[in-house]
Amino acid sequence: MGTKALNSDSFSGAGGRAGGYQIDLLIQGYPGKSVCHGSLGWSTIALLRGHGRVALIDVGAFGIRSTLIHKLAELGLTPEAVTDVILTHSHYDHAVNWTLFSHADIHMGSDEMDWSLQAPWGRTPVPELYMQTLAAWPSFKRLTAGDTVLPGLVAHAAPGHTPGHLIFVLVGTERDVIFTGDAAKNRAELVGMVADMSLSKEESVASFERIWALWRQRANNVLVPGHDLPMVLDGAGEPEYLGERAGGIRAWFGDTLEQTHTFSLVA
Repeated sequence: MGTKALNSDSFSGAGGRAGGYQIDLLIQGYPGKSVCHGSLGWSTIALLRGHGRVALIDVGAFGIRSTLIHKLAELGLTPEAVTDVILTHSHYDHAVNWTLFSHADIHMGSDEMDWSLQAPWGRTPVPELYMQTLAAWPSFKRLTAGDTVLPGLVAHAAPGHTPGHLIFVLVGTERDVIFTGDAAKNRAELVGMVADMSLSKEESVASFERIWALWRQRANNVLVPGHDLPMVLDGAGEPEYLGERAGGIRAWFGDTLEQTHTFSLVA
């Protein structure tokens, strides 16, 4: 895929502006699975600043905590500066770190929460105790489709991956930005119209169709998936990546801590 260059008041691979917000993609989602050690869980984390709010859309899992704090610090922010956490769904790789921002308003779909509380313990990607605690947390805000979460940011139902999954559309002057979470994890799902790790493949296909309709409404719309680079549609209506993919692992295979091997996970 090519990289599309956009002017400074729109989007690059790291973010841009829309709807009165500065948008920064703090953590780049990765479209892959571990071969031998379970799910990678490398999901997208987006930061929105504007209209008096500092908001995160999804917050990642344990392994990303230090990186997330560092990325906020690079922008002059501490976790305490965050006013809102907006969760697309309850899976651990998107939701666990809400505790880092427990002072903020935490938003998630009402149906998603109800489903999460019934998930069998130890058998799903739902962090059971985290959701149980969040459900009773004083600053937890339940959402339904159609709600305006922040000025210009609207929730839309997108079930399939999970029953109560929501996507969020930020309506801007020149373009909209669609944050799909795992309703559309990567380019392959969107193009192939087939979902991996979905509780309802039929509902996922219907959600893909709704996402495509929202994406095609305006020529400059940007789609930010849950586990991939942001994308726009090119002149032929095909998804085109913004930015360059990053991914790698550093391992100690030698006899000293100074001796490491770095493996690039970029094709």
